[in-house]
Amino acid sequence: MRFAAIGLDHRHIYDLTEGLIAAGGVCVGHTAPTSDPRVLEGFRKRFPDVPAMGQEQLLDDPSIGFVVIAAVPRNRAALAIAAMRRGKDVMVDKPGLTTQAQLQEVTQVAEETGRNWSVCWGQAVSRAGQAALELVRAGAIGRVVQTLSLAPHRLNRALRPDWFFAPDAYGGIVTDIGSHQIDQFLAFAQADDCRISATIGSFGTAPAGFQDFAEIVMETDATRGYARVDWFTPDGLADWGDGRLFITGTDGTIELRKNLDLLGRSGGDHLFLTDRTSTRHIACAGREVTYYRDFIDAVRERPDRRAVQMRAFAVTRLSLLAQTHAARFAARQ
Repeated sequence: MRFAAIGLDHRHIYDLTEGLIAAGGVCVGHTAPTSDPRVLEGFRKRFPDVPAMGQEQLLDDPSIGFVVIAAVPRNRAALAIAAMRRGKDVMVDKPGLTTQAQLQEVTQVAEETGRNWSVCWGQAVSRAGQAALELVRAGAIGRVVQTLSLAPHRLNRALRPDWFFAPDAYGGIVTDIGSHQIDQFLAFAQADDCRISATIGSFGTAPAGFQDFAEIVMETDATRGYARVDWFTPDGLADWGDGRLFITGTDGTIELRKNLDLLGRSGGDHLFLTDRTSTRHIACAGREVTYYRDFIDAVRERPDRRAVQMRAFAVTRLSLLAQTHAARFAARQ
């Protein structure tokens, strides 16, 4: 499957492109305009054989089956719409879009064109997350009662372009990194929707108005979820964030250490399962990430799109809803 990378404004374009190539895709071109020349330089270093081409040329090429997008978040919807209207499927970095109006238009265009619109959230490409989901669905910890997710991020302020700190550009902290946690909760709750609320705050040294902390509460009739997202990973940590997920079930618990193990095991994707008989560590780093292969299969084979599209639109709708109605912590004095 031939694809193109357009909108090279965020470093996530590296992971998306690498994942698609590993799954059998062939990247045949990338666009050069960018808000961050360092991202473009990094892309060309990683993929030296992928030529720079004009955006219209790539969108008009009938041999290109889909595009991958990591533009400034507020611009992602317009690029996705342009691609779908020219017969191409779309994989977009999170957040897929930033406003309700964009969600309505993307939903309408996806329905009209029959194209796939997929957003790459962390749960989709987390090896430990995939392993945990398989265990939960197999009944390893009984019925899921609650999920607790902690997702600190390192700000790396000096590396961030100006748009990174503009609320209308990144969409707000819940729309952006909080959407990961919403997708994750729905997966483990095995739900299509939930009730949701959030509280956001600005506590750090970033420009005034930048949202650097949020709490999100999610619930279905059977399962509760709490998530904390922030930009406060200390520089002394050996990774960009110590992401953790705790899943409480009626017959056991699962803990994920997504990025690192403080006890010294190398790498990330550590899973700890406690059930009625034992506690054990499961190393998940060598597992295959299925998201990219599943996406390419969907582009090639055109199966029923409804379930996948419903999930992408549901997570996006919930993140926008929580962001719009979020309460705010009082400004720090």
